[in-house]
Amino acid sequence: MSGISDTTRRLVNEVERDLEHGLLPMRIFNDADVHADERDRVFTRAWVFLGHESEIPAHGDYVQRYIAGDAFILVRGEDGVVRVLFDSCRHRGALVCRADRGNASHFRCPYHGWTYKNTGEMAGAPFFKPAYGGSLEREHWGLHQAPRVESFHGFVFASLDPDAPSLDEYLGPMRWYLDAIWGPARDGWEVIGDPQRFLVPADWKAAADNFSGDDYHTFYLHRSTVETGVMETPEGTDPSAYFNGYHVQAGNGHNLSCFLLPEPVDGPPGLLGFPRELCSGGAIDAEVFDFARRLIGCVGNVFPNFSFLSFPFTQARDHPAVSTMTVRVWQPVAAGELEVWTWALCPRGASAELRERSYRTTMGTFSAGGVLEQDDAEPWIGLARAARSGFARKIGMKLNYQMGLGEAGVARRVEDFPGGGVAYFPVFEEGVHRGFHRRWAQFMRSDAYPSAMTAEQQDGRGAPVHG
Repeated sequence: MSGISDTTRRLVNEVERDLEHGLLPMRIFNDADVHADERDRVFTRAWVFLGHESEIPAHGDYVQRYIAGDAFILVRGEDGVVRVLFDSCRHRGALVCRADRGNASHFRCPYHGWTYKNTGEMAGAPFFKPAYGGSLEREHWGLHQAPRVESFHGFVFASLDPDAPSLDEYLGPMRWYLDAIWGPARDGWEVIGDPQRFLVPADWKAAADNFSGDDYHTFYLHRSTVETGVMETPEGTDPSAYFNGYHVQAGNGHNLSCFLLPEPVDGPPGLLGFPRELCSGGAIDAEVFDFARRLIGCVGNVFPNFSFLSFPFTQARDHPAVSTMTVRVWQPVAAGELEVWTWALCPRGASAELRERSYRTTMGTFSAGGVLEQDDAEPWIGLARAARSGFARKIGMKLNYQMGLGEAGVARRVEDFPGGGVAYFPVFEEGVHRGFHRRWAQFMRSDAYPSAMTAEQQDGRGAPVHG
């Protein structure tokens, strides 16, 4: 582990050692050295979500996006190709993109006027001939571009490491599950409105940890949503029945929590509750399609910081439930501070009424003013505050991640679960969280791009445990 601080090196060693016993050093959730090192070790290597192609449908459309604070322009060039351009002029480094979104054939630096095509090529500069005489070769001075850019069901990812594996390799078995979630939409998905952005004084890993499959908090932290009818629960139902879902560790730090019907529904799927006429199985494998027809709801995280959630919610008691789809990025800003970017999506072709209802319900649950979002953020804020305390650092405070470890609890491994990975039922287990932090430690330890982590390695529990 060269090139990282002594504090980070010690904490990474602790994480790897402690996870074997279901423990985690709390300090990793608010430490300046860790934040600086993970910007270099994690975010300049991993595949990071930047936006959806529906946000830039026309040639020249662009949005400004970030990777761990670094500004990039996600743009569809005049040639129709989607690119990720580093937003920094090659002359003096100033930003060349001055708006969050728009349509432009060129980007012009406000400092000296160097100008670039929306494909990233340098177009020219003021007084080009008298200033440079012909000695400046414009083909060498275009905007730098992210070396790896790929799209998956319209979701655009970039990696800043030219040695990174393909997105398909990076996702591994997780791709199968994402195919089941996004693949059945007949005409694909589209973003509704602009992404919402808000700051939370918490660490990005706390949010990614939660969306990796923390179902345990749902009926305590979110109890008010049950009482108000935002989450529908038939009267008299044993709350533990709502934990009868599956946790899947898909390898490479990716995790999924999913809830399934016993058998596929008859006829076309409802696509997570969206209308059946918007669905088609033609674009995905038959086994994936059968899984999609059973899928009621899901929440997951693609390592490091891209999360998604789809469940039916209501705006209030006695309002009909409506399906929602939100994706989000947990953007690290500083030690103990993150910016949440959250998008609402609908299947393309949905009626204006459905789009409006789904959007309003998404904003009412998972947004800066959403009831579930506010519930979640408060414990993350408390964790960040405690993680920087002198007393916690003095005693080397550890957090308990032992649920489901060994014979503890009722969760048992499910053999031959469709889609691969390592699956457990029910969701009373924290292997998904341990696997996320195990992958984080691997990225932090590796001086070169880290090798792939299989689902078995991520799980860390070896042979199946049978009840």
